[in-house]
Amino acid sequence: MKDNIKIPLIILFSILFAGILWYFKSIVAYILISAVISLIGRPFVNFLNKIKIGKYHLSRALVAAFTLILFWSIIFCFFRIFLPLLANQAKEISSINVQDFTKNFDKPIQNAEMYISKWNVLNDKNNLEKFVSNKIVSMLSITDFYSVFGTIFNMLGNIFVAFFAISFISFFFLKELNMFNNSIIVLVPTKYEMAVCNALNSINHLLMRYFVGISIDVVCIIILNTTGLMIVGIGFEHAIVIGLVTGFLNIIPYVGPLIGMLFGLSVGVVTNMSLGFNSELMYILALMLLVFVIVQIIDASVIQPTIFSNSVKAHPLEIFLVIMIAGNLAGILGMVLAIPTYTIVRVIAKQFFYEIKVVRKLTKNL
Repeated sequence: MKDNIKIPLIILFSILFAGILWYFKSIVAYILISAVISLIGRPFVNFLNKIKIGKYHLSRALVAAFTLILFWSIIFCFFRIFLPLLANQAKEISSINVQDFTKNFDKPIQNAEMYISKWNVLNDKNNLEKFVSNKIVSMLSITDFYSVFGTIFNMLGNIFVAFFAISFISFFFLKELNMFNNSIIVLVPTKYEMAVCNALNSINHLLMRYFVGISIDVVCIIILNTTGLMIVGIGFEHAIVIGLVTGFLNIIPYVGPLIGMLFGLSVGVVTNMSLGFNSELMYILALMLLVFVIVQIIDASVIQPTIFSNSVKAHPLEIFLVIMIAGNLAGILGMVLAIPTYTIVRVIAKQFFYEIKVVRKLTKNL
């Protein structure tokens, strides 16, 4: 009888708890972001804690504050350098004469129409030209510099609150090593405390390696793409903007690099539109494509296997399938969160369901 009452109560409590989390989702987001920052900053905090000044160690609070200030300083410097470059790029694109630009597509469109008309796909010979022209106009219109900044100013209030909340929470997560873990253990029945504590320690260790690895991967992609594009003759401003965008898009597994590549080639076309669609422009685009391909080969064969496979201790094929499933379920966001979520699920499964054969197989390397 007690079990019959207990199960509905557990379900009711779970629904109620999920509802509370959803109602306070912004606060939950601040806590999760702070947890990620603390995972990224923890190796640096541990390193500074080992430093001695005479007979004394630096206090944990001082080290945490210094790490947090360093983190935000890097973010600030990044945006201080990146935003003006992006603004100049947007201003340059928005100043393009769309009619003159679309004229560069006349010859390629005519050639395309000749082939397409053979299959009777087009009822009107101007359909393709109109389609391309409309797409270019819509693409360039969203790059208006002033409209973008208008949106940014409307968000400044929320950004300030988020910055303060995340900084405050992150400081204590960095200062008190097990604060996040202890906050979760409080909610767990006493008999499961040890198992949950072990699971949380494993999750923290694996995710710390993963997020640090992702940060290194982004920096590597930015440096490699920017350097490669400059070598093939792309100006520094355009190269660094393309490098930054492709670096951050690379966080999205499989799809991100392709989107970044298309973005880079689009910038290459727009910034060299005076050349028209002649052999010189095709040569530039071919060199840019070569750079992207070489960087992706390096990333796929050297950098990512080290980060994804070794950091979360899972087989590359296993990771690929998980990312594809997550993409089908939740789109781009699902692909980004797939590996951290899968890591958490594997650790919990190993801790509480290791007697199941499938779980033993999937978690044997943890």
